[in-house]
Amino acid sequence: MDSQEAVTRVRRFNRTVTQRVGALDDHFLALDRPLGQARVLWEIGTDGVDIRTLRARLGLDSGYLSRLLRALADDGLVRVENSAADARVRTARLTDEGRAERAELDRRSDTMAADMLGGLSPAERDRLVAAMGEVERLLIASTVRVGVVDPGHPHARFCLGSYYAELAERFEEGFDPAASATGEADLRPPNGLLLVATLADEPVGCGALLFHPGEPAYIKRMWVSRTVRGLGLGRRLLRELEGTARERGHTKVHLETNRALPEAIRMYRTSGYREVDRFNDEVYGHHFFEKDL
Repeated sequence: MDSQEAVTRVRRFNRTVTQRVGALDDHFLALDRPLGQARVLWEIGTDGVDIRTLRARLGLDSGYLSRLLRALADDGLVRVENSAADARVRTARLTDEGRAERAELDRRSDTMAADMLGGLSPAERDRLVAAMGEVERLLIASTVRVGVVDPGHPHARFCLGSYYAELAERFEEGFDPAASATGEADLRPPNGLLLVATLADEPVGCGALLFHPGEPAYIKRMWVSRTVRGLGLGRRLLRELEGTARERGHTKVHLETNRALPEAIRMYRTSGYREVDRFNDEVYGHHFFEKDL
């Protein structure tokens, strides 16, 4: 399928979905508000949420979200207040009326979903639900953003800290970052770079590329959050790192991993990497890989 045909099919799918779920109706689910307001009401939840988190989660600009919140507040469903911990942080919370409407929204959403499935045979229902799950995973994956980040950035520190903690948990001998051959200075130009993946402005993965004169580019610090595993993010980070190495004129990449990470070993082998002899003195390395770019 060429790219234009793919775009045409995506647009047709979008039109079908928006019509079927009632997104075109100003009275979503027969409530007296459009889908945008209803979704914000639902996302605020029973415990409330910081507005900046809500904006990132829904991918809305601040002006539009402010208008949605103002409309909900005017209807007595939401109140916006400064956080007790930090006056710069504003939090949206549901009123009693807001919680009641959210509960009604849940009830009507369940009814609509049941109606959507009701006209199908059991086998068709299973196919539809499975297809929706696959579409959801791919749509989430498409919203992940990957970019170069300084290792001192909070997102980078979160990813690296999570990576170190998971290795300490999984490695038989534990993990001490100080014993590794790679330090933070290696993750900055011109020595190397660090890619960080974010979803709704939250860090969910990372991977580093090191440059040693006269040697293949060296991939390190590959980590993906447990919350997004299964979306193909590890392979995407790997492709991004390989592409960057290629752009820098490298024709090969090296990486190593620990025997306690069978899923990483499997990913490398199925991504075109071949196992080679040990090429460095990394104390935590058991399997050493190389790939031609």
